[in-house]
Amino acid sequence: MAKKNVDEMSFLDHLEDLRWHLIRATLGIVIAASLAFIFKDFVVGIIMAPKEMSFPTYAYLCKAAQFLDVNTSFCASELPFEIEVRKVAGQFSAHIWTSIYAGLVFAFPYVLYQLWSFISPGLHEKERKSSRGFILVSSFLFFLGVAFGYYVIAPLSLNFLANYTFTEKISNAWDLQSYIALVRSSALASGFVFELPIIIYFLTKVGLVTPQFLRKYRKYALVIVLILSAIITPPDIASQVIVAIPILILYQVSIYISAIVVRNQNRRKKHV
Repeated sequence: MAKKNVDEMSFLDHLEDLRWHLIRATLGIVIAASLAFIFKDFVVGIIMAPKEMSFPTYAYLCKAAQFLDVNTSFCASELPFEIEVRKVAGQFSAHIWTSIYAGLVFAFPYVLYQLWSFISPGLHEKERKSSRGFILVSSFLFFLGVAFGYYVIAPLSLNFLANYTFTEKISNAWDLQSYIALVRSSALASGFVFELPIIIYFLTKVGLVTPQFLRKYRKYALVIVLILSAIITPPDIASQVIVAIPILILYQVSIYISAIVVRNQNRRKKHV
């Protein structure tokens, strides 16, 4: 039977098409999660690396502190905390959920591909051509954000929280799932935040955002960015500034992208 034209598809046809794309995306995550489950030593090595003072971030910050002749905890021999499991099925549960989140990260480009496969038939030929790099750019930004969260936010947070002392009478013994949640949320939150230029691109395409709007509310965006930085980082100024800088750069890049989209739309209107 011949495939229906996109314009002729009913609402139920679109729902059916969306269902199959979601099923394929879910299968991609499940397969990636299964591989992460099998190769658990590799995944555990990644997650536990920020706990060691040999982690690259600590090494570079230690060298910077020594160069500036500043006393810092980044040059310590180890972080003052131990990881424990306080539930019967704690390690098994951590294994399952870590594999699922790892599957989401590894399968992210394929999930984007399924999303794009569903959206692209409804676009004009010119729009499809101008958006061909969607999957590549979105995946790059996501993995860049994950790397930023993993190599910057997670170690800064761990170092601050491990060395923060409420009283000398209490030693740090963190639950395994709590530790993993900190590393996971730092990486995933940064990955999705780094998608800001892509989000602004599509919001501009549909007319919900303009470069004038983004410029007008830039100062409010600055306040939101600082609040966001304070939420996802430990409460010290240096960490918040380090996190805020790339987000502000992304916001500025988003303004340029929005301006390019509007300029191209105006050019097409003139030629019509």
